[in-house]
Amino acid sequence: MMRILNNSLNLRDIKLKLNNNKLKKNLFLDYDGTLAPFHVIPLKAKPYPGVTEAIDKIMANPNNRVVIISGRWTADLKRLLKFDKQPEIWGTHGIERITTDGNYFVSKMDERALRGLADVDHWLSSFGNDIRFEQKPGSLAIHWRGEKAKKIKQIKKRIEPKLHYFSQRSGLSLNEFDGGIELRVPGINKGDAVETLFTETDKNAFVAYLGDDYTDENAFEVIKGKGLGILVRKEFRKTQADIWLIPPDELLEFLHEWT
Repeated sequence: MMRILNNSLNLRDIKLKLNNNKLKKNLFLDYDGTLAPFHVIPLKAKPYPGVTEAIDKIMANPNNRVVIISGRWTADLKRLLKFDKQPEIWGTHGIERITTDGNYFVSKMDERALRGLADVDHWLSSFGNDIRFEQKPGSLAIHWRGEKAKKIKQIKKRIEPKLHYFSQRSGLSLNEFDGGIELRVPGINKGDAVETLFTETDKNAFVAYLGDDYTDENAFEVIKGKGLGILVRKEFRKTQADIWLIPPDELLEFLHEWT
């Protein structure tokens, strides 16, 4: 079942395109919360049952291009993705890119912001195991998923003033996500990745982006009017997406229709 959020969409036309195996199609996919349920231990966040097989089937058609666009570090994503062949991967919200033939690229980043991240890393290390944080290229994410509400409130009170200070001093972007908060080098997000991919895409191709988090809104904004933005999450939230799917059943139904 598709819940239409954009009344200008023609559902019949969408289904015809989904089922047309001769049409060039581009499927852009977030990972956590979209293809896989969240897990307190990130490396245990495996895809929903059936998702890997469905995407393998999609990639078996040469007219399909599949791209994973995630906030995760690409090194972690490669350990979690068990497809028959490697799709293109964009990691750390578009800072990193791995092509299907394994070539790795990383965006040029602001030196002042990178020095700021090093300072944040040093400061957070002083908390020992009290604060869970993750280092990625051009990014540092603090996680509180799985903690009780009282503990999350305490963590925020303890770190947020200093994070705002680091953000202002170093020009870092401060962004909340589902389960934590992240400091990132400025000027690069998932929307930029989608913009780049559009320049490499046949203008007549059918394009869809599937995501769940606030960090996916940049991509939904870019794809608006040029393709299909699809929110994939169990609870609805305000979004620029065109369609809402509840995982895993409706996600799997959509992937099967794509094939």
